[in-house]
Amino acid sequence: MSSTTGVQRETHADIAPGDEHGAGDIRKAIYGYLVGFALATLLSIVSFTLARSTMVWTPSIPIALSVLAIAQMGVHLVFFLHITSGPDNVNNLLALAFGLLIVMLLVFGSLWIVSNLNHNMMPMQDILQMQR
Repeated sequence: MSSTTGVQRETHADIAPGDEHGAGDIRKAIYGYLVGFALATLLSIVSFTLARSTMVWTPSIPIALSVLAIAQMGVHLVFFLHITSGPDNVNNLLALAFGLLIVMLLVFGSLWIVSNLNHNMMPMQDILQMQR
């Protein structure tokens, strides 16, 4: 805090890539978008290269692709959707968490229902014998 004005000044290190900039900081905003674009492009290229190569042990390719996909989601959230942990972004984080909860409920609930149906369903040869 400044002792003369009582206002806390932000330094360059205090601003996250997704934070809003002032009216005169259009150059910084464009730079942030270009860095995000470069990172997203790099992660996409690495994913496609990894999927078609033999650089990694073959059974671990899905795990590596999942890690790269999560990293790319993080890049998109921070650089393009401007989701940060700042005090003015609490509602955005809560909306994102609620959306993730709904998606997980749908995915895992559907898997649970399909697994339960598969377990309780009559074998196919019995179904065919009933039709005769």
